[in-house]
Amino acid sequence: MVIKILGTGCKKCVSLTENTEVALKELGQDAEVVKVTEVKDIMAYGVMSTPALVIDEKVVSYGKVLKPKDIVSLLKSAI
Repeated sequence: MVIKILGTGCKKCVSLTENTEVALKELGQDAEVVKVTEVKDIMAYGVMSTPALVIDEKVVSYGKVLKPKDIVSLLKSAI
């Protein structure tokens, strides 16, 4: 599983990354977490509002910082 955090490195993007790592730890799931910071790469996903969460190349959230429990739910449905 590859999880991408789309964002330019703002505080919200950092928070989403941290919450994603907490969710992965709660699930005991191993995944590669990649930060995508280049605007052209972010726009390639059709995302206009960051931060965004991408699981296995599918955009599952954008424009908000999800809580770990919300990310756990998204990860469970992706497994």
